[in-house]
Amino acid sequence: MSRTKKEVNADGFTVKALMRNSVVARPPPTGVFKQRPSKPTAFRTYYERRELPIVVDHNSRGKNIAWKVDIEKLDYQYYLPLLFHGLCETEYPYELLARQGIHDMLERGGSKILPVLPKLIIPIRNAMNTKNHQVMCSTLRILQYLVMSADDVGVALVPYLKQILPVFNLFKNKKRNLGDAIESRRDRESIGDLIEETLEILEHYGGPDAFKQIKSMIPTYSPA
Repeated sequence: MSRTKKEVNADGFTVKALMRNSVVARPPPTGVFKQRPSKPTAFRTYYERRELPIVVDHNSRGKNIAWKVDIEKLDYQYYLPLLFHGLCETEYPYELLARQGIHDMLERGGSKILPVLPKLIIPIRNAMNTKNHQVMCSTLRILQYLVMSADDVGVALVPYLKQILPVFNLFKNKKRNLGDAIESRRDRESIGDLIEETLEILEHYGGPDAFKQIKSMIPTYSPA
């Protein structure tokens, strides 16, 4: 009578894994797409100290913000980077204040935006590195608007792309899941589609070196 050999659990790429009765365990998850918890930002700290010139506009039922001073009089070198640090925020009202505040400053910043660009790279990179769906989608929208907000911003951004594109490469194939009907509207927004759209904007406004830089970081990039 033949005896059935007992199965042996084994890790991959080991001597035990070569045995006939071995069952190779699956590799542990890498966690590469796992969200990273965001610490309280400098933006939140300054807002709670009432040191920022923005508040929630309660006349709009909390859906808009109000400025305490004329935006044109703001020190862009100081306030715009602070607001960009707020991109990591996901709680109300911090997320609303940072996102809408950035939009308002970019809309009316003109020539003041370009000199501040180097100070915006780390906040953008930190926001993308949270791997939080809400934060990433908001940051991609802001990045698109930043590139189009003033002359030469797209060209000036090209040397910094190597600092922010690694996460793009990781999530570029995360397309919309049309079969999931229980997701919120925001969660249905496709990071993959937004990344593709953002890359095309970066290439369009980035001058002759933009495509080369993008392609070096994302070899599969192919503009529509």
